[in-house]
This record gives sequence, structure tokens and C-alpha cells, in this order.
Amino acid sequence: MTATKKKQEALSRRASGPLSKPVSTCTVGALEAALLSKVPAADAEDWDRTGMTVGDPARLVEKVAVALDPTPEAVREAAARGANVLVTHHPAYLEAPEAFGPAQALPAQAGSVVWAAVESGVALMALHTALDVNPRAARVLPDLLNLSFKGQVLVPLPGSRRKGYGQVCAVRGEDGPLTLGQLSARCTSVFGRAPRVWGDFSRVLARVVTCTGAAGGVAREALRAQADCLVCGEVKYHDALALSQAGLCIVDVGHDTSELPLVAVLAELVEEAGIAPGRITVIDQRENWQYPESIRV
Repeated sequence: MTATKKKQEALSRRASGPLSKPVSTCTVGALEAALLSKVPAADAEDWDRTGMTVGDPARLVEKVAVALDPTPEAVREAAARGANVLVTHHPAYLEAPEAFGPAQALPAQAGSVVWAAVESGVALMALHTALDVNPRAARVLPDLLNLSFKGQVLVPLPGSRRKGYGQVCAVRGEDGPLTLGQLSARCTSVFGRAPRVWGDFSRVLARVVTCTGAAGGVAREALRAQADCLVCGEVKYHDALALSQAGLCIVDVGHDTSELPLVAVLAELVEEAGIAPGRITVIDQRENWQYPESIRV
């Protein structure tokens, strides 16, 4: 067979496999709508920012990055990984920034985050308090700490029993008796950081309330509900002192530490919205700060 004949047959033969790489047909706006169908904005606090704060809803999604905090560094990391959407737990801002510019030029971070997002072509979305009260997020801390959570929340949303703040948990039968000292040690093991603890380490716990992020009013509700202990992300010192004197043990694991596991929930929600796992990337923000005694200087 001549070379010319071979070329003609090759041109007439249909090639196997795709002619081009698969192209995303999901727009940024469609992704936002899908996320809010699972985590409704109506569940968020009135003061919160839910959904997209920066971005073009008509643009096609290339990749999605997920993280806890929308920092300029996270935006740049998302762009470097080929993502044009960054979905975070915390919003870029609550009140609109007064100015926009690079991080080194602005003392306030919110304006520099927006600047970085626009400059990098990365849309910003956040779920925050709408996710905090969602049943999917409610199981994160109890499961990590091997506590039994049956769906009862301490501060439910109006008209709902399943959504709200403060998960009322029991110590599993095979896990008891569980002391405050043992639960505190478990928190250190699970999260890799030592918590601040108020209470008698030898006290045996039966009823534990968990709460990601700031405890706020959940702390006093836990005392009223006669809980033995509150595991939270953050509590004010004077509140913790007063509540512990009243009989409520408190384990403060750190605001970000308690919410970093929610990033995995965000990734699951993005995947359920139709984004393939290979197009979802997680930005690790566990090392934003350190305990000095844990570093050899």
C-alpha cells in the first residue's frame, strides 16, 4: 500500500475516543443555586452574607477550591490550582469594604480579598451560618468525638426541630464512663491542638453539647439544659468563668479548629452540585497559627 493510500484511509477512518477534553457546562450561578438548594440562605442569620459576593454568574466553572477562610492567599492558591471559584465557610466580608486594593496596601483584609478575587478571576461564595445550623454540619463534631447525637439541637431555628445551634449529645454506652479529662485528651488527639478547659478533670460526663465556632447564647442554654459539658470553638473568658462556676464544664478547642472539618462538608456539597471530584481542590489552612512551645526555635 502506498503512503498516499494509507493517508487517505487514515483520514476516512473515525478516530476512537473523545475529540476534545470534556468541557464544564455548569455556570458559577448554577453552582451557587445548587449549593443554596442544599443549604438555604433563609437559614442564615440576618447579619450574615450567604452565597456569592464576588463573581460572574454566567461564567463556566473550571475548578472549585474549598477552604475555611477567604484570604488573599487562599484566592491566589485557588487560581494557581486552576480554580475560578472559591467556596468557603466564612464570608469575605459582613459589611461592604470601604476600599479595595492589594493586601500590602490595605490594613483591612476584606477589601484586599475582593481585590485579589477580581484580579485573579475567582468567584467567592460562602455558606457560614446557613451551614452552621444545617443537619449535615451538626453531625461533624459529635462524630469526631465519638458522641451519640440523635438530632436534638439546643437552640432550634423557628419552625424547625432539626436545624439550629448546639447539638445535644450523650456519651456512648461502650465509651463510658467518660471524664472531662478524657474528653479533653480526645480533643487534643482529634484536632492536634490542646484546648482550653474549664472544670474538674475528674468529673464524669453524661450530657455534652457541641457547637462549632463561637458559642454565643448556646453556652447559657447548655447550662439551663443541665448539660455537663460544652465543647465549642470559642467562648469569651468571663462567660466561661461564670458558667464554669455555675457547674458547666467547657472545652474551647479554637474557632478555626472546630470549623475546619466543615471544609469536607463543603467539598461534598460542591460534588453533589455536579462538579466532578477531580475538579475540586481543598486548601489546607491548618497552619495559620502555631503554639510557640510546639516549635523548636
